[in-house]
Amino acid sequence: MRNLLLLIFLLLEIAVFAQEPAIQTKQDTTATRTEKKDSPLSTGFYPIGFFDVDLRYLIKYNNYEGIRLGVGGLTNEKLFDDVKLGGYFARGFKDKDIKFSLGGSVRLNAETKTWINVSYIDDIREIGTFNYLTDARVYSVFEPRLVNVTQFYKYRTWQTNIQHEFSPKFLSELRFSRSRIDQIEDYRFLDDGIFYDSYNTAEVTASVRISPKTNFFTTEDGRIEYFDGFPKISAQVTQGIPGIVRSDFTYTKFGLKLDYYIKRTDLSSTNILLEGNFATGEVPLTHLFHAYPNSPTKDEIFQRFSVAGRRSFETMYFGEFFSDRLTTLQVKHSLRRFNLGKRFKPELVFVTRHALGDLQNSEEHLGIPFNTLTEVYSESGFELNKLLFGFGLSFAYRYGFYHLPDTEDNISFKFTFYLKL
Repeated sequence: MRNLLLLIFLLLEIAVFAQEPAIQTKQDTTATRTEKKDSPLSTGFYPIGFFDVDLRYLIKYNNYEGIRLGVGGLTNEKLFDDVKLGGYFARGFKDKDIKFSLGGSVRLNAETKTWINVSYIDDIREIGTFNYLTDARVYSVFEPRLVNVTQFYKYRTWQTNIQHEFSPKFLSELRFSRSRIDQIEDYRFLDDGIFYDSYNTAEVTASVRISPKTNFFTTEDGRIEYFDGFPKISAQVTQGIPGIVRSDFTYTKFGLKLDYYIKRTDLSSTNILLEGNFATGEVPLTHLFHAYPNSPTKDEIFQRFSVAGRRSFETMYFGEFFSDRLTTLQVKHSLRRFNLGKRFKPELVFVTRHALGDLQNSEEHLGIPFNTLTEVYSESGFELNKLLFGFGLSFAYRYGFYHLPDTEDNISFKFTFYLKL
């Protein structure tokens, strides 16, 4: 019944917002592609001779590491045409721990952009994240949500990836990995009468991404999308295999994401993101799913004032919910920008987000208190973006079944940041 209600809601949203036809756009010329490729803020790489510095690793911040400084990148065609060597080195000033990665890639086929990669990673990761392999090659200048993340675990991973393009709009990736997981939080996983606070995993992951209406160009170091005509479809399956290199658990994880963008002739637009995740087997909390919460666990509204995420639940507190099956729906409707002057053109965006999930055998997860999304979670609000130098404001309100007794706890008030390249 709950899944049916969520499906009905999705159909209503599409019916309301999809009344106008999409604008027809022209293909980019070779000249415009070259201009975009040369911009470090577009590619995410700053070339220095035969080495491209990866801008993602220079500086980050989160509540566990504090300020994290690093350097990383990979070699380019000035050194080798079909071989790339790279990695990164970083250190957090709060945890005073070093993280690093080293690896190399060999191109097997230039026409289909087929690469095989081998790497070792020693780093931390947020509990409950689910990342699509094919999304990893889409560069984002700034991911605001990472500033607020509080719950991490340590991992040391050997992995081999094979990347292949069946067509320019059909990406695929296959990964084999072996990881050692150690806890930062006070967490233990109970499986077959044994308590685990550290464990090994061996995984095989297959991921595809289809962008049938997306116009983009590709650099040798990644994929940069500069106009989306959508829908984009991402699908991924991960199989945990026990007994290989002393791995402890067997499990299966599925993910499916539909990302649809509607651009209208009146210059308004609507973005609909529908995602489903499912896991079965012996899955520890570190490898389950959250709905991308983005509310710090503090009492006062202004104590929670921070950076709003792009696709996160702004009123959902970190660590509040975990699921082994999860459905989320996010709809953002942007009005035509207000023309209040040559340099002042703010944008009003209406946002609604909903989530529904469940968790089998929650008693197996000890040490971290959390709830399950057995009813529909709802929040709605608006963003007033691009007020000054890319900064704006965000407001969201939590309502429905998970509405909290104290009204103040249901309110999110934050700032946004959208940089136009």
